[in-house]
Amino acid sequence: MRSKPLLSYPSYVGGKDIEGISWVYTVSSKSLLEDVFTSVSLKRALEKDPDPRSAAAQHPYVVGRCAVIGMDDVTAATEAAAGAVDAWSAVPLAERLQLGARYRQKLIEHQDTILEIMVAEAHPITLARWELTCLIQAYSDESLAWYEQQMYAEREYRGRKLIVRRQADGVVAINPPQNAPVPNSGLAVLALMAGNAVVVRAPRSIALSTLYILRELAVPLLEEMGAPAGTLNIVCGTPQKIIDHWLDDPRVNDIIYFGASDAGLRFEQECVARGKKPILELAGNDSLVVWKDADIPSAVEAITESFYGSGQICMVPNCVVVHPEIADELIAALKVAAEAVKPGYPDDPEVLLSPVRRSERFFNLLKQATEQGGQLIAGGHRVELDGSPSQAGQFLEPTVVRVDGLAESQNYQMVREETFFPLLPVVVPAPTPDDVLLEQIIDFVNANAYGLRNSLWAGSREVIDRYVTRVRNSGLLKINDSHIGFLPVVPTHGGTGMTGGAFGEGNYPMLKTSHVQGVSIGTGVSPRVAMFEGLAD
Repeated sequence: MRSKPLLSYPSYVGGKDIEGISWVYTVSSKSLLEDVFTSVSLKRALEKDPDPRSAAAQHPYVVGRCAVIGMDDVTAATEAAAGAVDAWSAVPLAERLQLGARYRQKLIEHQDTILEIMVAEAHPITLARWELTCLIQAYSDESLAWYEQQMYAEREYRGRKLIVRRQADGVVAINPPQNAPVPNSGLAVLALMAGNAVVVRAPRSIALSTLYILRELAVPLLEEMGAPAGTLNIVCGTPQKIIDHWLDDPRVNDIIYFGASDAGLRFEQECVARGKKPILELAGNDSLVVWKDADIPSAVEAITESFYGSGQICMVPNCVVVHPEIADELIAALKVAAEAVKPGYPDDPEVLLSPVRRSERFFNLLKQATEQGGQLIAGGHRVELDGSPSQAGQFLEPTVVRVDGLAESQNYQMVREETFFPLLPVVVPAPTPDDVLLEQIIDFVNANAYGLRNSLWAGSREVIDRYVTRVRNSGLLKINDSHIGFLPVVPTHGGTGMTGGAFGEGNYPMLKTSHVQGVSIGTGVSPRVAMFEGLAD
């Protein structure tokens, strides 16, 4: 029987809990590793009988459940948001910013439960801790102070008060991804701080963590502030039907969309055609460059972030470019580091890998690479929980492939495209004078069709300055630092190209879901004189 109470969350629409038409249950990810048969049987039994008093619901593998609502309630959510936005946006900015500070404190107070739920949803505990730092930094004191500066500025000029401010867009709909719901659904509070009313669709197959961090933590804060009913709505339902509704509903102003690049770029065109603002968080294919004077052990530590969550995260390093003079040394160290990354249970703090269900593309990419001349350095197999090779294993080994030639590397699909596997190409350019080589590497980074994050490891200030000055691709550059680590003030999300679409850049959701407006308030101003101000007397 269960040792803890079952977490149970209805959807939340217009200030009311809505039980909807059915329920989806979260069964602990450990069940798939310990007893696949029981895990599958539980899910089938719960689909037939979702009663929380049933024997299946009382099984210790069952963690919680979330309500699935019908389309009438989805429509009601956008209606409620549209009805709340005027009153909520009129709340002073300083008060709305306090929501972020208080939400951060709630996240810290409840972090143990949040992490438990994330582990149950198949996030290794170390990966879950990293994901939670995204929100901790996004709502830090430093970040909140910076947002305030961006949202409002005031000047005096010749009998006028001049104001440049950002106004809320209106109703913002958020479609977080199922691979990382917590750090992405938690961005809803930033959109709220901008003065928007928000509708969040919790991922149907992994809804529990989204409901917990929003219904359990954010909603009570809004109630304490006296926010109107409908300021925040949380729904769980059929993904495509809900997204189609958002596109059709004229009351929805912005849609924050997470997904694959091809589908996301088509979605962007749909949004623009219907007069909506698309805010895209799509695929990443990040580059990490290691120069000849880099701190190799630290660089290797950053490179192995590629294997967090088995590479099923958009912002991990996807391609390493290493100076040919240190290539052998770095690759040897990386081989040792990659082979030290082992599978295991998600609650083990030493475990980084997540199970990988479908791996056909992984092996196709690896086969293509080796047939084209790539050298397999480490990995390349499916493995069991204990690390032993097995074609039926639930994990993929961290895999490193050496690719010689910067221009030649573009012939490799695993270099050109996001793979979403623990599959890392290390590109070694041909020996070239340093000044020429640096320009070639920068051109390589800028030519990447994606643009989420890019990293450089180097000691030379000249090399660092040149890289920072010339690299215009991506929403964030990291120099001699964790590639995936989150920081205050700089963006946690966003990128260029196939990562963010035509409007892609570093994404601050509080700024992205608002728009700049200028205001001039005059006292004793002559319109005829004012028409020609600025001209020489």
